[in-house]
Amino acid sequence: MHNSDDRNSDSNDPYNAFDDEDLPKSKTQIKEEMHRLQELGKQLTELNATKLADVPMDAVLTEAIETMHRIKSREARRRQLQYIGKLMRKADVEAIEAVLEKHKEQDHLHLRFDRMAEDWRTRLLEHGKDAQSAFFNEYPGADHQQLRTLIRESNKEIANKKAPTNQRKLFRYLRDFFMQED
Repeated sequence: MHNSDDRNSDSNDPYNAFDDEDLPKSKTQIKEEMHRLQELGKQLTELNATKLADVPMDAVLTEAIETMHRIKSREARRRQLQYIGKLMRKADVEAIEAVLEKHKEQDHLHLRFDRMAEDWRTRLLEHGKDAQSAFFNEYPGADHQQLRTLIRESNKEIANKKAPTNQRKLFRYLRDFFMQED
């Protein structure tokens, strides 16, 4: 007499004897993985030299990416990208993805600070003392004298229709201030 638990148990099922990991990858799975690695390699080619230096990769992959930057022909770039994808198979993909994600988060953060600085610069220049009071109430750590000087000089530039040198300085001051506050 068989126990009903034995018949329904997965351990007795010959089709469940292997995990999915034990099965060989299908051509489709291999192709998808190759495209994913090639896309990851493409993201690496789009990084500037400073960010690229943070990525953990071997000298061969680094050279392939540097070569990609020198290639002008569309077809040659396509082939080089395939080669980079092939080299990516040997790379520490998880570590590379972690660095790329960190850079993406930093880029989003910098964009947020840029927007905040632009919004506040506009408010400070258009709404005068009320905007200054609101800014100083919200950010008491700001250098009041420097900010007032930058606002006054920016307003002079606007009135005299001069190049926006001080407006740019005001933007940079605000952006840097927000970055330090965060």
